Amino acid sequence: MTARQRLGSFFDRPATRNFITAVILFNALMLGFETSDRAMAAAGGLIITLDAICLAIFVVELAGKIFARGPAFFRSGWNVFDFVIVGVALLPSAQVLSVLRAMRILRLFRIVSVAPTLRRVVEGFVSALPGMASVFLLMALIFYIAAVMATQLFGDRFPDWFGTIFDSAYTLFQVMTLESWSMGIVRPVMEVYPYAWAFFVPFILVTTFAVVNLIVGLIVNSMQEAHSQESDAATADYRDEVLKRLENIERRLSDRD
Repeated sequence: MTARQRLGSFFDRPATRNFITAVILFNALMLGFETSDRAMAAAGGLIITLDAICLAIFVVELAGKIFARGPAFFRSGWNVFDFVIVGVALLPSAQVLSVLRAMRILRLFRIVSVAPTLRRVVEGFVSALPGMASVFLLMALIFYIAAVMATQLFGDRFPDWFGTIFDSAYTLFQVMTLESWSMGIVRPVMEVYPYAWAFFVPFILVTTFAVVNLIVGLIVNSMQEAHSQESDAATADYRDEVLKRLENIERRLSDRD
């Protein structure tokens, strides 16, 4: 076994992955402490030092993986994401680059790659994106029509909420989320336009209770399909392993005979 193969097998060990996961969680905790003025005043030097140690571990990990796997390292989207985040953390913290350094907390997303349940959620969400695109298009069409109507109906008396089509779209988005939609928006409008409920109630029924639930249904269905595919793959691997063991047993019996 070559040095690259030994190094690659080292990073593939469960113990190594668990250690890196623990460092990721610890680093996320340190980054959280950096946002606290009290924590930085009490132990700012220690927090920064521990963050630097975590970053050094990440750099060594990435360098080892790149050496062990070569160009194949960059064929994985998670590896590329990890490489970018670590590279951003190494940039000098000045002006705009300091904003990029705040993205170091995104390394916590690496937990998804080692947690099967979280990975299933992400796979289900990604696989649902094509179907969600058509739903979002339908939602945009509904919002555009409703925003035009609301601007024409209520814009003169409520210019802050419905003065322009963009103001109307934002207000309708608030109504869709059911955030203070009744007492904050609809009832004041109804004091001037008593029949305004005939516009807002159907809008809520269509967007909040129909279209949004349709998106949830697409995601849940995709998650179930991803789980089914993962179960089928695990069953196939188990079947292949059993068949190999049976073949080995038959071969040993035939050799004894």
